[in-house]
This record gives sequence, C-alpha cells and structure tokens, in this order.
Amino acid sequence: MEPPSAPPRRGRVPWQELLLAVSLFTFWNPPTTAQVTVESVPPDVTVGKNVLLSVHNRPEDSLGYGWFRGATAEPSLQIVSYAVDTQNSTAGPLYSGRETIYPNGSLLFQNITLNDTGYYTVQITKKNFQVVQVRGQLRVIQPVAQPTVHASNTTVTGNKDSVVLTCSTNNTGVSIGWLFNNESLKLTERMKLSQDNSTLTIDPVRKEDAGTYQCEVSDPGSSSKSDPVRLAVEDDRTQPNPGLPPGAIAGIVTGVLAGVAVIAALVYFLFIRKTGGASDLRDVTEHKPSASNHSKDHSDNLSNKTEEVAYSSLNFNAQESTKSTSASPSPAATETVYTEVRKM
Repeated sequence: MEPPSAPPRRGRVPWQELLLAVSLFTFWNPPTTAQVTVESVPPDVTVGKNVLLSVHNRPEDSLGYGWFRGATAEPSLQIVSYAVDTQNSTAGPLYSGRETIYPNGSLLFQNITLNDTGYYTVQITKKNFQVVQVRGQLRVIQPVAQPTVHASNTTVTGNKDSVVLTCSTNNTGVSIGWLFNNESLKLTERMKLSQDNSTLTIDPVRKEDAGTYQCEVSDPGSSSKSDPVRLAVEDDRTQPNPGLPPGAIAGIVTGVLAGVAVIAALVYFLFIRKTGGASDLRDVTEHKPSASNHSKDHSDNLSNKTEEVAYSSLNFNAQESTKSTSASPSPAATETVYTEVRKM
C-alpha cells in the first residue's frame, strides 16, 4: 500500500509570484502627463524687437490652438487660431498683422510695442474635445536713451594732471560700463570708478591713456553707447623724459664731452698759431733797425770813400796845377786816381 501524497501547503505565496505582480503593476501604470507651459523668449523685450510666446509640453493629440489677449479665452479677444488637420490659421478680432502662429502652437510678435505688454492665453483643444488653457505674459520695456560723457579736461599733461569722466543718463536702474578705443576698459591702479560706475577718475594721466572714451548703459532688454570723447595727453616739458634708458643718457653725455674736447683743441691750436705769427713779426721788426744801421754804416763808408776820392782828385788837381809847366802828365798821379776809383 502506497503512502498518501502530502497535501499542498496553503496560506503562503511564493516570493517569485509577488515580484511578478509588482512588476506588472508598474508596467501598466500610465505615466504622469507633463504640464503645458508658456514661455516668453526673451523674458523682457525692447520696443521694436520681436518676441515669441513658446508653448512647451503640448499634447500630441491636439486638434488646434487659439490665442487670446488677456487672462481668459474670450471670443472677442481672440487674436488668431490654428487647425492641425488643415494646417490653416484664422485671424481673430484682435489680429494686428504682426502676429504669426506656428504648427506647434507658439505665437510670434513682430515689432513689439508698449501696448503689447500684458497677459496672453493659449487654448489647446484635444481629440477627445478636452480643452487646456495656459496663460503667458509679455514684458515690453522702453529702450534706454543714449548717455553722454563729460570730461573735466580733454587735453592734459602726462604724469602731472588728472582727468574725471562722467557718464550721464536719464534712465534709472541701468548698468553702466566704460569703453576705451571701442573696447571694454581695463582698469589700472591709476583708475577709480564711483559706486554706480558713473564716474571714472584717472590720476595721474599717462601717455598710454590717450584715446577715445565712451560709456554704455544697459538694462535687461536694451543698451546704448555715448558718443566718443577724445583725450589728448601732452608731454611734461618741465621734467626730463623718464623713458630714456641709462645707455642712451650715457651716450648723450659722452657725445657732449667729446664735442667739447674737440672744440677746446681747435681753439688751442688757433691760439698757438696766432701767437707764433705775432712773435715772428716782432723778430722781423726788431731786425729791421739793424739793417737800417747797416745801410747807414755802408752809406757812411761810401761817403768817406767819396770824400777820399774827392780828396785824391783834389790832390791830383793840385799836382797838375803845380806842374803845368811839365811837358807831360805824371804817370804816378794817373795811377793813383785809378787805384782810388777801384776801391769804390
């Protein structure tokens, strides 16, 4: 006789079956639908610009969209509508011609005005004829006015003077920035800004600070630049140029000393030459009296010789007169005259 089979256990559920049941429940749980939202791009728009009211998380089974001015979907306030199946748009009572509706339900505004500021409502119709309404907002702001820059002085002396630049604007709640030669200004240790950036002080001004300065005012939706103001920086002629390197200064000093030495040598040479010529002239002058004396002595000798000749002639005449009775002249007397004349 075979033993009876063991009866089945009751009251317990295997853990594998429990895990399968939890998995099936999770699988069949429908996902949560994302909420439809409307976003303004950009959040703040300036007058004259374009802005988009973008629809996010729109239902996939949408039949159409309608946009209305205000916080409710009043038919009299409808701007435009769009049918998905026909891809056609229909203008509403408040359509201005500047609005464009897209197949995804977003609405574009062109050339925005201050009157466009306010709330807008999009109405989405689904296939089961359920309606979803979502509200968005446009914030339109007036563009900032052009600022002006005033300089305490537009021509200053480098390394000596200071300058104060002031940015003036009629707008409030704006940010102020500075530009140098059409680029964002890089502040140095010599530059200081006021708390609201409206005043720029440069003390002292240097040569590299010369150029054009502008200020720019901006808000979240617009910005504007001032007309440029040119700053001229002149050299300080009362002080030596600090930019010369030591080598250049040494070269200048050496050149000056060399020039002075050459001039001194030239002056000395001319002085010696002049004084030497004067000494030679004195020597010539001193020797001239000697020559005169020599001439005088020579003249005296000639005079004496002349007297001697005259004396000899006189003697000859005397002898001739004493001997007139002689028949012939004395040869001795003739020889004496010849000899005396040769001595001359």
